[in-house]
Amino acid sequence: MPKNLQIKPLTEWKEYNKRPFVVAGPCSAESEKQVMETAIGLKKTGKVDMLRAGIWKPRTRPNSFEGVGVKGLPWLKKAKQETGLPLTIEVANANHVYEALKYGVDILWLGARTTANPFAVQEIANAIEGADVGVLIKNPVNPDLALWIGAIERIYQAGIRKIGLIHRGFSTYEKTNYRNLPQWQIPIEMKSILPEVPMLNDPSHIGGDAALLQRLSQKAMDLNFDGLMIESHIHPKEALSDAKQQITPEELGVLLDKLIIRSPRPHDEQQLNVLEELRGKIDWLDNQLLDLVEQRMQVVENIGEYKKRNNISILQNKRWEDIIYKSIEEGAKRGLSREFINRAFKAIHQESINHQMEILNGVPKKR
Repeated sequence: MPKNLQIKPLTEWKEYNKRPFVVAGPCSAESEKQVMETAIGLKKTGKVDMLRAGIWKPRTRPNSFEGVGVKGLPWLKKAKQETGLPLTIEVANANHVYEALKYGVDILWLGARTTANPFAVQEIANAIEGADVGVLIKNPVNPDLALWIGAIERIYQAGIRKIGLIHRGFSTYEKTNYRNLPQWQIPIEMKSILPEVPMLNDPSHIGGDAALLQRLSQKAMDLNFDGLMIESHIHPKEALSDAKQQITPEELGVLLDKLIIRSPRPHDEQQLNVLEELRGKIDWLDNQLLDLVEQRMQVVENIGEYKKRNNISILQNKRWEDIIYKSIEEGAKRGLSREFINRAFKAIHQESINHQMEILNGVPKKR
């Protein structure tokens, strides 16, 4: 894990104006006209700090639109010259880096698939060594903090000090309201590990639906993210990729106007005292929760001993299904989401299985 990184604060980036730092533009550059009209519209909002666009699009399936490639870079360069908006594009290999730098791209970003591939990250790191460029790193496809941190380390070791992160959610087999599950606890943990590294949120890829953008963007701001990366297209319905999650520059301006930007810290001593009192109550309740979980595990161990004596298998699927169904029902009555109950009780269930496995295998109790 990297220690004491000398990361350039976002407030010192030449592209930065004020929080939220907003990166916006089309999922894909499709034509010079589309790029220019979108860029001009974004500039008119007065709220966008940087223009983004996909040039090379890593697609899950072949024979779908995979970007216009190098021929789109002059369009972006022209858009930068006419609007003054700095540029960021996604790169996935060394050749992408060389081409992007040739056309004056200010900041490169690594997509989720690239972050998950240490060989690709290292190739990019080697290509940018010595370059005066910033790098944004999206979280890997799966919730793997080690991979995310590893990507930061590789880029940092290439001499890059202008590094930021992008939370774009995580893939899941479960059917949810999101394209990618937010799993907010992952970027929150990353912020606690590396507080010096700026963190942006990508509500477009988390939601996969323009209707979810406002709520997701507000939550990111409430969680003290530094900025947003949002896909914007002059004609979203005509977009060649990710049409459902893009909005027009005008709609983006409205979204940003509606955001409530809260202070990251208390204004005065009175506010701090109130918060400290409430936090004290939370600490007390957390201890009560841990006591209850400990008591539950003691009962689990008694069950494990009984199963061992009577040669009964540990995993009882019907019992587990009954527990989770009942817990979701009871949780809903208490205002707790199905997603939270699922995660919490799955973790408790796994710990219970671990305790019973130790008993079955004669592993001494850890007390």
